[in-house]
Amino acid sequence: MKNQPLLSNRNNPPHIIAGTPDRSIGRILMDAGKLKQEGTERIISFQKERGVRFGEAALKLRLLTRQDIQYALSRQFEYPYLERGEGELSKELIAAYEPFGAQAEALRSLRSQLLLHKFCRDYKTQVVISTEKGEGRSYIAANLAVAFSQLGANTLLIDADMRTPRQHHIFNLTNCIGLSAILCGRAGWEVIQSIPAFANLSVMPSGPTPPNPLELLSRGEFSQLLYELSEQYDAVIIDTVAGECSADAQTVAAQSVNARAMALMVIRKGYTRVSDAKKFLKRVKSSGIHVVGSVINQF
Repeated sequence: MKNQPLLSNRNNPPHIIAGTPDRSIGRILMDAGKLKQEGTERIISFQKERGVRFGEAALKLRLLTRQDIQYALSRQFEYPYLERGEGELSKELIAAYEPFGAQAEALRSLRSQLLLHKFCRDYKTQVVISTEKGEGRSYIAANLAVAFSQLGANTLLIDADMRTPRQHHIFNLTNCIGLSAILCGRAGWEVIQSIPAFANLSVMPSGPTPPNPLELLSRGEFSQLLYELSEQYDAVIIDTVAGECSADAQTVAAQSVNARAMALMVIRKGYTRVSDAKKFLKRVKSSGIHVVGSVINQF
């Protein structure tokens, strides 16, 4: 695959937020209550004396931890994340709580691969699918949504699993109204909930479990909804039902074609049966959606 400049379409670029490194690390940490004035003065004095960076001086003086420095840098360059114990989101959101770990780095690598396949540019909707329950489909969808919002893309995560929804649990949201209410004509876009910790991230929960989820997803209103959302957001990521459970995921894939969609299949190492995955993937491809590839979840 040839290398392409990320987000290079000048006609329709995601709203990438530029960093603002003019705000000092010391001021950020003082505002956060992690550093006092006298500590800042000691660090600056040591910094000038030794000719080192602020963070290096703070570490040598043992006034800050490496995690404190990472926290300040993330604020300085507008790369939002949460510290453990901060917020009420699920620990599954490693892109939010462990942005400098191996799992988050793997997610950023996946994000880069999707960008190279023109996601956020020619493709605006990402349908996340898997064959069986427990393969990490909702985990991947949720963390990808956080990762794209951290990049500055205006991101919407839709929970289209109206049988065993999980995104409202992961993001600690109410689920009394959502996608199911829209599709039966009882609500509109007001069901979309913003995530305060991430300015560029919103979530549309599944809503109450209906008796006829497949029929609701098959309606023309769903296809029109996805098209309209793809015009409003830089990235729309859709969580789906496991393929073994119903035809819902295949239907979502078919309905999202007009929303400039591609599908990403999640496979769990040592868990997914290859024969089942191939059969399911063949059914999804028959819907007409572009399948960008598969990701192996080994965490």
